[in-house]
Amino acid sequence: MTSEPTTATRSPRRAAGAGWVRPLCWCAVALEGFDLVVIGVVMPVLLRDPAWDLDPAGASVVVTVGLLGVMVGALAVGPIADVVGRRRTMIATVAGFSVLTLACAFAPNPEVLGVLRFFAGLGLGGVLPVALALVAEYAPAGRGSSATTIMMTGYHVGAVLTALLGILLIAPLGWPAMFVAGTIPALVLVPLLVLRLPESAAYLERRASGDSSWRRERSNPVATLFRDGLARPTIAFWIASFMGLLLVYGLNTWLPEIMRSAGYELGAALALLLVLNVGAVLGLLLAGTVANRIGVRPATIAWFAAATLFLALLSIRLPGIGIYVSVLLAGLFVFSAQVLVYAYVSQLYPAGARGTALGTASGVGRLGAIAGPIVGGALLQAGLAYPWGFYAFAVVAALGALGVVLVGRAP
Repeated sequence: MTSEPTTATRSPRRAAGAGWVRPLCWCAVALEGFDLVVIGVVMPVLLRDPAWDLDPAGASVVVTVGLLGVMVGALAVGPIADVVGRRRTMIATVAGFSVLTLACAFAPNPEVLGVLRFFAGLGLGGVLPVALALVAEYAPAGRGSSATTIMMTGYHVGAVLTALLGILLIAPLGWPAMFVAGTIPALVLVPLLVLRLPESAAYLERRASGDSSWRRERSNPVATLFRDGLARPTIAFWIASFMGLLLVYGLNTWLPEIMRSAGYELGAALALLLVLNVGAVLGLLLAGTVANRIGVRPATIAWFAAATLFLALLSIRLPGIGIYVSVLLAGLFVFSAQVLVYAYVSQLYPAGARGTALGTASGVGRLGAIAGPIVGGALLQAGLAYPWGFYAFAVVAALGALGVVLVGRAP
């Protein structure tokens, strides 16, 4: 399979707006990271609020319903963006999930919160594949992996800010303040997207050309993922993404509560979630550089293997700073392993199908995102979350490495 030629020198619109693509997409992903992690930060408070009458099983339902929305959004928005354009899709998804996140602050009970999280998830699910597709297209030659991983630091910066704000805001202002705080940046970001985000140059050129391949992909972009030797990689990527997102959402949702079950106070448990995501940011900065040098495939396999090791080590209760170092190292590899899967997808598929490929990998992978909180909630309900939850997560990471192996070489 041959890659499409770069359009950097042939598109005035690309040249005019290229400098805005990465910072705007980074900000959108940061806002998404805040909104997707905030439920894990407020959950320990909601579980102990007698007015809500919420147990771990009920909390898992709320989280799962929201992630179902994310899955539907990712599956639908990726192909839609390839058909109608990535710029307008990005603007619509960011505006939509921001409004619905604000509404969560006023939810009177778990049922309403779950419904609002589902509809917010439709927008949240669409942001990532569109941002990844745009950044991959505008990345300098040979730096696609690092462009992807650097953009994804936004997700974990958002998560770190969520944990910090949880420590600062929940005690004096209550959990609704978290949803309000997560909406404020959108007041700046959405207008900037409208004014500065360029359309995909590949999309504009293919639409203008009106060639047969454009019409075929426009009518059925998903079919492109199973032609020209791409069927096996497509399915293998879905497996790897399932495992990677199970880890990301399982840990971000339940790490504070798992650590509380191990005897840590709420402040320390939230601090460990912060450390986990600091490790994720460091891992992303390292992973992209490594993948550019040795190749994205071996780097992704190595990252999943290291995640397996450090997740298993979390089952050991360490004194003092030891637990923070252990969580930092786990975060270093767990989250960037999943992002390297996205980088691999971005490089393997043609530009015209990139949004669809990323959307389906993310969307099918969201089944893992749903499974992660369910597994964690079930282990908590049974009193087995510590240490057996970390053993279970280690096995999942090993299966993620196997999925990448099954992708094989590019056709």
